[in-house]
Amino acid sequence: MTLHAIRGFRLVTTDPDRLMRFYAAIGFAVGDTVRTGHGMRVRMQLGDTPVTLERFDRPGRPYPMAADAASSCFQHLAIVTDDAATAWALADKAGATPISRDGPVTLPASSGGVTAIKCRDPQGHPLEFLQFPNMAAAGWPGRGILGIDHSAITVADGTRARAFYCRHGLAEGKATHNHGPAQAALDGLDDPDALVVPLEPPISRPHLELLAYRHPPVVGEPPALADIAATRIVWDADEAGLWQDPDGHWHEAIAAPLSDTPS
Repeated sequence: MTLHAIRGFRLVTTDPDRLMRFYAAIGFAVGDTVRTGHGMRVRMQLGDTPVTLERFDRPGRPYPMAADAASSCFQHLAIVTDDAATAWALADKAGATPISRDGPVTLPASSGGVTAIKCRDPQGHPLEFLQFPNMAAAGWPGRGILGIDHSAITVADGTRARAFYCRHGLAEGKATHNHGPAQAALDGLDDPDALVVPLEPPISRPHLELLAYRHPPVVGEPPALADIAATRIVWDADEAGLWQDPDGHWHEAIAAPLSDTPS
């Protein structure tokens, strides 16, 4: 299977009404609700990227309470904003819980120089508000909450994960070594040390990032499809399918020729 582009994301929920209110409060457009063969979906959108809330008739497990930013199930959506502090204030008021310590953190230039804060939505899905040092140069002109830059997943073996995704058509970008006090504050962890590897599909936004921590967690049971932690990346690809990567993260591929993928 060759992956062409990220089409969107699916977040599993047992309370779509609550999450609809949360995401609307932070700038998502909420669309219609459709019935599926196994439950229901609520269509939302941020910028050019669709995000659906998915409720299963037979609900799975809640988000693991003990999971942190280095846990194998961790996967966040990185939401771009020109003001991370204001974005966090909106999310906090709407019911988010912080992962980061003491609000937005500015990382050193060696880690990208971004200002960011990590949090969770009311059902536990991790989010990151991301403010680039030069928004226009990063390709994100405008004001407010602008779109989704990437989804980041924690992996136990960075070399294995990189090889897996490159085999499926993604191109490895320049990695950064993220560590030190600012990274500790961002991740809400003591002494984190992570290699962050961007992986670009042929159509590059949003993209995927791998978070390979120096001290990888003990890999527990991967989430089942109906579990809250089972966020799915939806891809345009050369063939359709539903699959898990070597670390248990879920993916859904929709068959689409490269010429038909969104720009």
